[in-house]
Amino acid sequence: MRAAVYHETGSPDVFRYEEVPDPTPGRHEIRIAVEAVSIEGGDTLNRLGGAMTSPPHVVGYQAAGTVVEVGEAVTSFAVGDRAVTVAPDGSHAEQRVAGETFSWKIPDGVDLMDAAIVPVAYGTAHDCLFEFGGLQEGQTVLVHAGAGGVGVGAIQMAARAGARVLATASSDERLERLVELGLDHGINYRTHDFVAEARRLTDGRGVDLVVDSVGGETLQRSLEALGYRGRVVSVGDAGRGPKEPLDVSAMRQSNQSFVGYFLGAELASGTRAHAMVAGLIDDVGAGRLRAVIDRTFRLEEAAEAHAYIESRQALGRVVLVP
Repeated sequence: MRAAVYHETGSPDVFRYEEVPDPTPGRHEIRIAVEAVSIEGGDTLNRLGGAMTSPPHVVGYQAAGTVVEVGEAVTSFAVGDRAVTVAPDGSHAEQRVAGETFSWKIPDGVDLMDAAIVPVAYGTAHDCLFEFGGLQEGQTVLVHAGAGGVGVGAIQMAARAGARVLATASSDERLERLVELGLDHGINYRTHDFVAEARRLTDGRGVDLVVDSVGGETLQRSLEALGYRGRVVSVGDAGRGPKEPLDVSAMRQSNQSFVGYFLGAELASGTRAHAMVAGLIDDVGAGRLRAVIDRTFRLEEAAEAHAYIESRQALGRVVLVP
């Protein structure tokens, strides 16, 4: 099979389009012929400097396609089923394998391209808001990186739950496009201090919840945006800044909470998160949530796709098509 690979980590131009061996599923795994690759934020970070299983490395968490082989212990998939899959790597290829418990059957009537972007981004957004963030109707949430995959999912779900939604992004134009998804107030972090704006928009009280996928200095300042009994859920380091010590001492006086979150751990720990993601796929298929895809690239254009994501122009997900 053909795949977008790299032999060393670095900038997007490390990608090469090469022939590599077909993957073989284990007893509890399925193999799909890939039809859509959702490029996740972690994919770009891994390409930049993450671990490589072995060169040439095939990066990528998430891909959807048609099942072409199932392991002998698999019970919920059959050859010919449509599936969206998550695994530590291997998505940027014509074929990939993934565990049965990290895969979802795409129901009839649900567009495969839409389903391809749901599990990681929308599943993460849902858990950060509700399972771990405890968001309630009438509360105010601040979503960092509102134009990213997790951001566009979180904005829609928070608005649907009756929350007031604030979000940050790098331009007024991107923020304006988020209004139709349910954004109440956008904050351009290049031109405004997001802490000051969050406090101004809440009459000085602060927000009830921050969903922070940026990390670094932004994560520290997110604590300053919280109101009484506010919560921060940290879900990533998309800001690519150096890791900094986090001072949480000021949180005690306002009974605030800090939570770290990783969807993979939830999927591995039981059935709740798997069912939650399945419900989100159904929501997208029924039009209750929108799958937001900014652009598609050919698989051999992986370098261009990653560069486009890192230019911070995209809104929603960027997809590769073999």
